[in-house]
Amino acid sequence: QRVLVAGAGSAGVGVASMIAQGMMMQGLSEEEAISRFCLVDADGLLATDPNRRYTMEQQKWVRDDMKSGMSLIEVCKEFKPTVLMGLSSCTGLFKEELIREMAANNERPFIFPLSNPTKNAECTAEQAYEWSDGRAIFASGSPFEPVTLKDGRVMHTSQCNNMFIFPGIGLAASAAKCTKISDEMLFASSVAVANSLSDEDRSEGRVYPKVSAIRDVSIEVATAVARKAIEQGHSKVFTKRDIDDLREKIVRKMYNPYYVPLVERGARRIA
Repeated sequence: QRVLVAGAGSAGVGVASMIAQGMMMQGLSEEEAISRFCLVDADGLLATDPNRRYTMEQQKWVRDDMKSGMSLIEVCKEFKPTVLMGLSSCTGLFKEELIREMAANNERPFIFPLSNPTKNAECTAEQAYEWSDGRAIFASGSPFEPVTLKDGRVMHTSQCNNMFIFPGIGLAASAAKCTKISDEMLFASSVAVANSLSDEDRSEGRVYPKVSAIRDVSIEVATAVARKAIEQGHSKVFTKRDIDDLREKIVRKMYNPYYVPLVERGARRIA
């Protein structure tokens, strides 16, 4: 993937860093991973320029093969990203020309306006689908209503939210008595969420599973995180001998909110 990030503050740099880290865990070198990103702020593309000063966090994202100050649409035309991410808090930043350019270069462009709240979103779900002719893979930082496409399909938008990650991480940390939560364990949790998507979810345009499936997703996340904890030696109670039936062990540790009535049905109540 090639990622264009609109916003080069702490949020933009932080998200880019985590994605690049995931790329490295999948085999890329740090140099290769960083080369897959272009970061654009209010002054344009972060690139070598004697007249611009960059923060320490921004410096490794400064490109030396493109012109400093290029606009989003200029970068999009030259870099041809597959993913467009908004972390700018700039309402309506993703114009029709930009999204149509993304769609011209990609069969399924990723359009992620992640700024909160909804009024700060770089584009709406309806705009992303309309301007990409219904081909966008859309997720946002704020919730949007489902969008009905011209062909009658209903696309259910996904909100990029850690609600699918944290319950499973907490369950794994408790069940496996983890001594630490490593970056690799966090990465395993994100992969588990992605693998929990069904074909139906994808056909409906979802990037995350349905909220109604969160307990099942949490089991898969917890199992993946606990397995990675075992592999890295971060579990105080599980060893590699437990991996084969680890999911079953995790399920037994999961809390079920079912309560026995305190008063038997039909019993007389004392006034």
